[in-house]
Amino acid sequence: MTYPIPAPRRPLDPRPKNPFRTSAPDPNCASCAHRTCRAGRARTLPRLGGHRTEFTYEHRQAARLQARNPHLMIFFGEATQSFWVASTSGMVEARTFDDLLTHLWAHR
Repeated sequence: MTYPIPAPRRPLDPRPKNPFRTSAPDPNCASCAHRTCRAGRARTLPRLGGHRTEFTYEHRQAARLQARNPHLMIFFGEATQSFWVASTSGMVEARTFDDLLTHLWAHR
């Protein structure tokens, strides 16, 4: 049984806009790939289909592999910023996409 990742929905921000609020400088880098900077940026971004927009690329990678491997459950964990594979033998964490591919290739 496969569990597809839901399609993204339009972001809705229920917070009212305050024209008098001045935004403080963001302590996170604007475009770097550090784990802490990505986590900081993700906190301020809207959710699309339950996922933070900061990690859209990783969720798409996991969804593509999930479609090719219906006997496994493959997903990207935003809190850990790593890929996960759930199978009948247990769960495996892969820190990078290459580690995930290596694990899938070794256990074919």
